[in-house]
Amino acid sequence: MRRIPIIATLVVLAAVATMIALGFWQLRRMHEKEALLAQYAAAQSNPAPVHWTAVGVGPELLYRRAWLTCHSVTNRSSIAGRNASGEPGLAQTARCALPGGVSALVVLGWSRQVNRGEWRGGHVTGVIAPGPRLVAIPPVGGLEANALPDPSELPNNHLSYAMQWFFFAATAFVIFVVALRRRR
Repeated sequence: MRRIPIIATLVVLAAVATMIALGFWQLRRMHEKEALLAQYAAAQSNPAPVHWTAVGVGPELLYRRAWLTCHSVTNRSSIAGRNASGEPGLAQTARCALPGGVSALVVLGWSRQVNRGEWRGGHVTGVIAPGPRLVAIPPVGGLEANALPDPSELPNNHLSYAMQWFFFAATAFVIFVVALRRRR
């Protein structure tokens, strides 16, 4: 009867322990994400707008209604986006200069093709989306309305990741046990 290989056993047990720890970490992340999504849902239902100031906005303000005054447009671009009806197209954006020398990204509206428009700045209201960027409501510059940012579209797949780590740990352990039995 052969002895159990100590170094190989320690390596496999350390790997299994690490995978189990990663599984529990993903479960904690799942609960953190649920709390974050609940915070975003509460922010989304808060009707009081916040002022996007020269200091900017923090992650605690995502999905809140907000307003800013764009003193001048420093850059225009387009990114993939959807309109309020869900049709794909281009979200037209502007980099706005704010007081204090900072800038903010504003999603002006939606169009089917690149539309540089003539919007030169001014008062904008909307919803703070990740980035952060302000999605204009109503759209400005003669554009159509963008789809509103929705926190329910953010994935919370940490449970499946946790299950994968637990499965990997069990698989590694079973393979090691089978290898030990064959060795005997």
